[in-house]
Amino acid sequence: MITAILVGLAPAIFILLFFSAVISATETSMTAASRSRMHKLERDGDKAAARVNRLISNQEKLIGAILLSNNAINIGASALATTVLTAAIPGPTGPLVATVMMTALVVIFAEILPKTLAIAQPDRAARLLSLPATWVVKIFGPLANSAQWVVRLTLRPFGIKLDMETDVLAAHEEIRGAVEYHHSEGLVENRDRLMLGGVLDLAEMDVTQVMVHRKSISMIDIALPVREFVAAVLASAHTRTPVFRDEPENIVGFLHAKDLLRALAEADGAMDRVDVEAMLREPWFIPDTTNLKDQLNAFLKRHKHFALVVDEYGGLKGLITLEDILEEIVGEIEDEHDVTVPGVRPQPDGSVSVDGSVPIRDLNRAMDWDLPDEDAVTVAGLVIHEAQTIPRVGQTFIFYRHRFQIVRRERNQITALRVSPPIEAPVEE
Repeated sequence: MITAILVGLAPAIFILLFFSAVISATETSMTAASRSRMHKLERDGDKAAARVNRLISNQEKLIGAILLSNNAINIGASALATTVLTAAIPGPTGPLVATVMMTALVVIFAEILPKTLAIAQPDRAARLLSLPATWVVKIFGPLANSAQWVVRLTLRPFGIKLDMETDVLAAHEEIRGAVEYHHSEGLVENRDRLMLGGVLDLAEMDVTQVMVHRKSISMIDIALPVREFVAAVLASAHTRTPVFRDEPENIVGFLHAKDLLRALAEADGAMDRVDVEAMLREPWFIPDTTNLKDQLNAFLKRHKHFALVVDEYGGLKGLITLEDILEEIVGEIEDEHDVTVPGVRPQPDGSVSVDGSVPIRDLNRAMDWDLPDEDAVTVAGLVIHEAQTIPRVGQTFIFYRHRFQIVRRERNQITALRVSPPIEAPVEE
């Protein structure tokens, strides 16, 4: 009779282990599958890829259903094996043998083997297993949602609040990690890595991090005689120039060089007949809290290239252009009228002579460094932030494995520094 029981239950145990292996392979393939490839296949009409995209669009529910079903199957298989071996082997030896045997079977054949096969070809495995995965989610999904609700209710007294829509993976960080990985493997060039990283950074940066500070803005007084006004426009390296009245804070508009050229042509070169104020275009003021992604979209939507940045009190903080934002993606853009100010000058000893006004991001790009830019925009600002004081000429500081030496200071502004390359951390024995 015991032999009959063993013969009858053994196939059930192996069937459960097979289902466990399928679910383990599903979990691995769904999390490792290329989302971009799945979206492309779906656009090409692949129904299996469409199922994969629907499943991973609610990844928390998918993983919850898979874990719940897999645990139920493994526990069921272990319970059957324990029942059979306890009947066949009296005493405590039966459960012990069942535990050892089921642990080996589950780990090898229901975990390691299927996951290894799935990770070898995740896209193909995900498409192949998308149909059984859909049924698993339909059957166990409601139970998984209930389990998540219990978890959230349990964590709430500890001050941990999770929304039902909480995403397990941050899409931007996933893309960034993939780019960094392929760059380390030599498959993505450094310039492409910086461009892709620049696109991802736009939503995390505000306009104050790339704007031209008000101290560096070239602007013209509208009260100047027309001849001097025209000379000032021609002397400027920029196509669009802010115009102020009485004081630099009072911007009344901006002048496009093309409008001035058209007015001079219509006046047959007679500058006294040119009405400067009639040529001015209305200035566009934006708050300093605007992030770069929103501002880029606003530039494209309004077909404008130029905006003035103001603080919460309406005071002028700086100026930002479409080119400034694009340079965060593609790097420095220079044309034949740009006045090139290097700002970053590598030295023979490996150090770098840097102007204090150089943005940290530009220095990082130029030298392939990783200085933080969360608390300061310029290199001088980073030193002041870390030193918690305005350094004197000759002082040296070590931050983030770099040595910063103050070379020149004008009043309270650091204008030149010498920065060493990253100092290698000591190796612990």
